[in-house]
Amino acid sequence: MNLHEYQGKELLQRFGVAIQQGIPAETAEEAVQAAKTLQAQTGTSWWVVKAQIHAGGRGKGGGVKLAKSLEEVQQIAGKILGMTLITPQTGTEGKLVRKVLITQDVYYPGASKTEEYYMSVLLDRNSGRNVIVYSPEGGMDIEEVAEKTPERIFREFVDGSGPLLPFQARNIAFRLGLSGNAFKEMTRFVAALYEAYRSSDASLFEINPVLKTSDDKIIAVDSKVAIDDNALYRHPDLAAQRDLNEEDPVEVEAGKFNLNFIKLDGNVGCMVNGAGLAMATMDIIKLSGGEPANFLDVGGTANAQTVEAGFRIILKDPSVKAILINIFGGIVRCDRVAQGVVDAYRNIGEVNVPIIVRLQGTNAEEAKKIIDDSGLKVRSAILLREAASLVAEVVG
Repeated sequence: MNLHEYQGKELLQRFGVAIQQGIPAETAEEAVQAAKTLQAQTGTSWWVVKAQIHAGGRGKGGGVKLAKSLEEVQQIAGKILGMTLITPQTGTEGKLVRKVLITQDVYYPGASKTEEYYMSVLLDRNSGRNVIVYSPEGGMDIEEVAEKTPERIFREFVDGSGPLLPFQARNIAFRLGLSGNAFKEMTRFVAALYEAYRSSDASLFEINPVLKTSDDKIIAVDSKVAIDDNALYRHPDLAAQRDLNEEDPVEVEAGKFNLNFIKLDGNVGCMVNGAGLAMATMDIIKLSGGEPANFLDVGGTANAQTVEAGFRIILKDPSVKAILINIFGGIVRCDRVAQGVVDAYRNIGEVNVPIIVRLQGTNAEEAKKIIDDSGLKVRSAILLREAASLVAEVVG
């Protein structure tokens, strides 16, 4: 689950990470009031207006603007709110901006000697350890830095499940070229950032930029935070911050039925049980000349209702030209899946795409009888190669 910038910063501040102060707003009038509040609290006379969407590259897309007066705050917020913001991470369809964050200007007008760094915390899957990735070349062009000067990207691996060790925080500050008070500030910043990541069961914390101000303070100017969905039950306060407007509505619907669903760009919908079988099924579809339209795992506790829900979700995709249902009945019974397919077919009405069903395992014979007796136009397969041949036939 992704958090907005303002939500991520609130979480960081809770763990003692110094942040750029800001207040979210949903209208231009609220933005002006937020700017006045920040001026009273921090003394800032310039403000930054930031679009709040779940995507990076907002500055390059025109979603981050500096306002030098309250009038400019209102004008800029009014333009950004309601716009469809297109960034390198949104694709050409962009994202609708429903909220902006009004922040203090931390670059101190007229001041010099500020530095921007990049820093993120995530799991390195190759080593099975958490890693802090950082660079002295922070800012909007960090991707270019990683591509052209990878030697400027550093990593600090953390063993075990405990906190970041003091020497590791010092090592990071040293590699960033800091000294004096800025060095001490950075060690505190990194330790607090890692604790926020560890304690919130996050899968990613990314701060770009981390700013060293002209008076040697270290603060988070931005934040990108992703929380592990499987740990949300331990963090109801974070789960309550989920913004469904930023998520694919089909994936949101699938989540209501505990279906693991990911939308893809192909033409063959697939429904399976188990991630490994799902990957094999998608491979079969590609080898047969088709392209998978989705990843849909009904899990081991599927029943007729959840299967029907999955069936309906697949059919909402207008690009789907065929559906392959591939179930191995180990925990989930094949007859339950078959009944769900039949119920969905009848409840939905006319289904205009071919349906191929391969059911093997527990109650597979009963499942085949349910489908055969239904009178529906469903094509069954026993072997995986048979299913593949049928897919090739209907999409060829």
